[in-house]
Amino acid sequence: MGLAAADVLVMLEYVPFAVYEYIVLPERRLFPYGWAVFVLFHMHFSQLLHTISIGLTLTLAVWRYIVVRFPQCSRIWCTSIRCRVALVSSLLTAVLACAPSYFVFEIREQMLFENNGQELLYHVDASKSLSSNDANGQVFLYRLNFWLLGVLVKLLPCIVLTVISCRLIQALYNRAKARRRLLRPIDGQELPNVGGTERRADRTTRMLVAVLLLFLITEIPQGVLGLLSALLGDCFFRSCYHSLGEIMDILALFNGSVNFILYCSMSRQFRMTFGRLFKPSIRVSKWQPACTHQTDVQSTQKKFIRCERKNLLQK
Repeated sequence: MGLAAADVLVMLEYVPFAVYEYIVLPERRLFPYGWAVFVLFHMHFSQLLHTISIGLTLTLAVWRYIVVRFPQCSRIWCTSIRCRVALVSSLLTAVLACAPSYFVFEIREQMLFENNGQELLYHVDASKSLSSNDANGQVFLYRLNFWLLGVLVKLLPCIVLTVISCRLIQALYNRAKARRRLLRPIDGQELPNVGGTERRADRTTRMLVAVLLLFLITEIPQGVLGLLSALLGDCFFRSCYHSLGEIMDILALFNGSVNFILYCSMSRQFRMTFGRLFKPSIRVSKWQPACTHQTDVQSTQKKFIRCERKNLLQK
């Protein structure tokens, strides 16, 4: 829920910014102080919420791994209290990671002589003190900002999520193999097909791979550009990073919007919940797993296996 809320707020807040940037500004070419304040707010707000979304995505991946790898301990480790702690930790970590940018960027004034008059323009840019000779502290904040955003917020989560996803896929296949060995025929007696577990593991694996690829495609370009901005300085930021800002915005919005489609298309529980919320008059039985009979069969199989093994042990 926290992840969905963060993505929704990022996309909703982008709507007025897009209206100003692509509709109002090209027509009127006005740069008032109020819109400059809004652009500065948009920059910090979207970055903060997107960082929170990244932290929650990593937390969700860790919890998936705990549930799959340590199912006996998952109810003890993944409690509601720890869920709230994870939410608060993601929020505080995002605030600290984005803190340097609050001091690096500011609203700047520019006097323009046009039509025999003067126009005062306001725009968001890096602090003027970055270009001065005695701005060592400000330059440090500038580089620290891009190191944090490029490495800690972007590249490091990509590495961690890749490792966790690979371990999750391995754990899922190991569980499927273990269940297949448990349900193998005894004394040549044939058992019905029990491939449902493997199919569920395959579906979960595909969903994890899709989430991982989407996250990597979205975050790696931003992380690389942020790292290069920290290494190469303000010149690279103005010539390359700033020019590619719209592409990075599109990637961030794409990530937030596709998550819903991805989960609903690959998870029956999401589809059933969506149907109950927004289609209360339509029965969602076709989305429910037709596994009542299947469950009875599997329960009978397990009882049969336990009895057979008990008889073998007694013999």
